[in-house]
Amino acid sequence: MFRNQLPHYEILSGEAMEVLDSGWRRIVSEIGVEFMSDRALELFRAAGQKVEDNNVRFDPDFLLAQVAKAPREFGVQARNPANNVHIGGDHMVFGGVYGPPFVREGEARRDGSMADFENFARLAQSFSALDTAGGVMCEPNDAPLDSRHLDMTYALQTLTDKFYMGNVVSAVNAADTIRMTEILFGGREAIERTPATISLINCNSPLRWDDRMLEAQFEYSGANQPVVLTPFLLMGAMSPVSIPAALAQQMAEALTGIALSQLIRPGAPVVFGSFLSNIDMRSGSPCFGTPESAVGLLATGQIARRFGLPVRSGGGLTSSQTPDAQAAYEGLMTMLPAFLAGINWVMHSAGWLEGGLVASYEKFVIDVQVLEMLQQEFRPLEVTEESLAFDAHTEVGHGGHFLGAAHTLERFRTCFYRPFLSSSDNYERWTRDGARDAATRAGEIARTKLEEYEQPPLDDAIREELAEYVTRRRRELGD
Repeated sequence: MFRNQLPHYEILSGEAMEVLDSGWRRIVSEIGVEFMSDRALELFRAAGQKVEDNNVRFDPDFLLAQVAKAPREFGVQARNPANNVHIGGDHMVFGGVYGPPFVREGEARRDGSMADFENFARLAQSFSALDTAGGVMCEPNDAPLDSRHLDMTYALQTLTDKFYMGNVVSAVNAADTIRMTEILFGGREAIERTPATISLINCNSPLRWDDRMLEAQFEYSGANQPVVLTPFLLMGAMSPVSIPAALAQQMAEALTGIALSQLIRPGAPVVFGSFLSNIDMRSGSPCFGTPESAVGLLATGQIARRFGLPVRSGGGLTSSQTPDAQAAYEGLMTMLPAFLAGINWVMHSAGWLEGGLVASYEKFVIDVQVLEMLQQEFRPLEVTEESLAFDAHTEVGHGGHFLGAAHTLERFRTCFYRPFLSSSDNYERWTRDGARDAATRAGEIARTKLEEYEQPPLDDAIREELAEYVTRRRRELGD
C-alpha cells in the first residue's frame, strides 16, 4: 500500500470554498434530493428533515452533524494480512477497472465472460502496485444474470488474497456478498470489527438516489462495511457545464448519501466519492482525461479534506477505443491529479478503455506501468550526506564520467526505477526484436503473467463452504 507523503495541491481559495459551501447548502435546502426508498425517507423524516413524496429538503447543519460521525480513516482487511489496507490520511489504495460489459484483447473486442473476469482477478493478484482486483472488472455475460454475483464474489475470494468490492445490483446481491465474506473471515463479528469489503453506491445524478443502490447501501452500512457515495457527474449532461456548479452539486449529493449511512449505523465507514468529467458538446459523448476533469479532481481532494472524509476519485480513464497514445495521455491526465490531490481510494486504476465500456488486457498492463512510475515519483526524496556522493566527485575529478565510479558500481542495480514495459533499445535492436510497440509488449506481459500465475492458498474447509453456499444460493435464485 502506497503512502503519499508529499504536499497536496490546494487550488481553491478560502473565498472559493465559501461560495461552494453556500452552493451545496442552497441545493439541499431549497431544491432537495430524491431518495427512492421508503426506508430512507422514514429515517430522514424521523430525523426532522422535510420529506415530500420522495424529495427531502435538508437542514445543512444536520448533514454536517451526520457527516461528523463518520470515521476520518479506517482499515479494510484482506484474507492475507500482508494485503490489509488503510483508507484515509496519506494512504492511497488502488483497484482495477470496474463495470465494463466488453473486453478487448489485441484486435478482438467481445462481450466480457467469466473467464475474462477471472483473468483480470489473476492479473490484479500478480501486480503488487494494485491493492485489490476491485469488483466488476468486466461483466461476465455468459453467466446467469440472477446468480453471477455469486461466481464473481467467489472468484475474487479464491483467485486473490487481496480485499475486494461488494456487489451492489440489489439488496439480495449485497446480502450474499456479506454472507460469503462472513464465511471467509470467520463470522459477522469479525467483519464488523474490521471491514473486509468496500462497495460503490452511485448517485443517479442529478439529485436522485435510486432504490437498488439504496437497498444495497442499507445492507453494507448496516454490516459496518464501507460504502463509496459517488455522484456520477458528466458536466453538460448530469450537471451544469461549469466546474463550480458541478462541485456544489457533487457536495450536495455526496453529503446526503453519507448522512443516510450515518442514520443507518452511526460511525459506519464511508468515502466521499467523485466521478466528475464532461461531455463532448458537439456529439454528447462522454469525455475522459480532460483538463476540466483534472481541475475537478484537484478541487475534490481539497473539499473532502475540509469535511474530514476519505475521498475516492481518479484512475486511468480514457475515451480512446484502443490502448494507443490517446489512451496513455488521457489516463495520465486523471491518474497524476489523483496523486497531486491526495486521493485515498482510486478505482479504475488499470484496464479502463472506451469510456468505461471496455476492459482491456493491454491497457491494464500499461496502466500498472504508469501507476508504478507515479508511486516511485511521489516518494519523498531523501537528501543526506551519503546521497550527495562527494567521494564520487573526488574519484572522478574534472571532465571524467561516473560509469565506473565506486559509488555507481555499488548502486547501479537499484539506483533507478526500471520500467517493466518500456523499451530503451537502440533502433537496430528494437527492429531486430520485432519492432513491437508498447501495446504489443503489454499484451505479451499480460499473457506471461497469466501463465505464471499461482493461486494463493486458502483453507480447504473454507473453500468448500463457500462453494456450497454458491451452489445452494444459485439453486434458490432459480439459476
